[in-house]
Amino acid sequence: MGRRLSIFRVFGLLAWLASGAAAGGTVALAEVGQPGRVLMLRHALAPGTGDPPGFRIDDCTTQRNLDETGRAQARSLGRRLAKAGIVSASIHSSQWCRCQETARLLQLGPVSVLPALNSFYGQAAERTTRVAALRAFLAGLPVDGRPVILVTHQFTINAFTDAGTPSGGGSLFQLNGTGEPVWLGTIPDE
Repeated sequence: MGRRLSIFRVFGLLAWLASGAAAGGTVALAEVGQPGRVLMLRHALAPGTGDPPGFRIDDCTTQRNLDETGRAQARSLGRRLAKAGIVSASIHSSQWCRCQETARLLQLGPVSVLPALNSFYGQAAERTTRVAALRAFLAGLPVDGRPVILVTHQFTINAFTDAGTPSGGGSLFQLNGTGEPVWLGTIPDE
């Protein structure tokens, strides 16, 4: 069984390389609606970097938040996804207010908070724990289930792609029953 799984992983990797995703290719938004897809989104535009000193996870007034441009960006992405046929998804968000607001403004379903999506910016010791928790979450998702949208932070997405992600941008993955889903590429900009 282990050898068979390894062969499938090799074929999956070859297919992935052939698709151009290894170079960070763009995938159509309609791909998000295919079974077993996970869209990992970076929160919409929230000017600045990191969070102010002394911010609290339970108090949005102490955090860096979306501005009007970021809110418009999140609403627009939700409309684009709906136009591409994604009218409902399982949506999970980091505990950060800018992520939760982005997720709600997509208007694609209720939003569940998932601490594994939390930022570890400036907290290198948290990286391993958070990424491991997110990998465990992904491994538990059905490989043929409905679309999943994860609203998180650049560093979290980077841990899975080794590529930067603009505000409101994202990467699409195909679940495979492991904590290492196949990266299909990035979603197109507006």
